[in-house]
Amino acid sequence: MVDPVGDGLDRSLREAFTRPVPKSARAQMRFLVTQLDGTAAVARLLGVSRRTVERYVTGQLKRPRRELRERMEREVGMRWQPRVRARARKRASTTDGLVLSVRARFGYTAAPGTTDDARVRDLTQALAPHWADRLFTAREQGAGEEQLQRIAAEGLAQTYFRAGETRAHGLGVEFTDIDRLDIGL
Repeated sequence: MVDPVGDGLDRSLREAFTRPVPKSARAQMRFLVTQLDGTAAVARLLGVSRRTVERYVTGQLKRPRRELRERMEREVGMRWQPRVRARARKRASTTDGLVLSVRARFGYTAAPGTTDDARVRDLTQALAPHWADRLFTAREQGAGEEQLQRIAAEGLAQTYFRAGETRAHGLGVEFTDIDRLDIGL
């Protein structure tokens, strides 16, 4: 299942990496074995036998099936350069904020007689650090995609549609049918 906001946050942190993530199955397995202190823990994590992990580490096996390859890439990506990731998150949450570039359908809840029909818009908007902090904190606490989209919609509503509460007071923004979403730090 695709989670545009959650995956966008993960991608934005991966862009902060200073070294490339291991690409080969052998390098990924070796990294995971080092991180998890042994082949048994890696085998449990990936849902394979301990012997399979050992074969990848020694280079006897080189090409994992698609499901295993995707799990390995996800697990390595989550553990790669944690201090760099934490530093980038802290910088976005305290000083820099983030840039949200999205093509989605926006609908509005507003006073009667106003234009509130949903329509597709392309927006690129810088969000203040407190919005970045809310998004990252919610993601770390296990928030679902729906909640992340609500937070992003609130951020866009305040900074773009209401211009920092200087216009369109009380305008509620609905953020649906996401076609494309990129998050930059």
